Amino acid sequence: MTHVVTDPCIKCKYTDCVDVCPVDCFREGPEFLIIDPGEGIDCAVCIPEYPVNAIYADADIPGEFSAFLGLNARLSRQWPTISRRVAPSPEAAQWQGKAGKLSGLDPALLAPPT
Repeated sequence: MTHVVTDPCIKCKYTDCVDVCPVDCFREGPEFLIIDPGEGIDCAVCIPEYPVNAIYADADIPGEFSAFLGLNARLSRQWPTISRRVAPSPEAAQWQGKAGKLSGLDPALLAPPT
């Protein structure tokens, strides 16, 4: 089992979870974080640390976030590791709690490589 960062992280990009991660499995993109499924150890210490309930075990992902399983796996091969907490996105407060943020991202980011 792996853990997956989902829609609530987009445009908020809180990094509280990064500080508690014992294996540096988080990757940082321009709009959100993801978890490298090959690096995570299923410890789940990140889940309660993330302030907007964006991290789920892969078996517990709500249906509306199912695309994030593949997205985390693909982007983890492209984005750099983040190993310490940084300030959230400047717009975090205005985006927190909004739904459907995935659809507002650059389509090139979401498209599988050809």
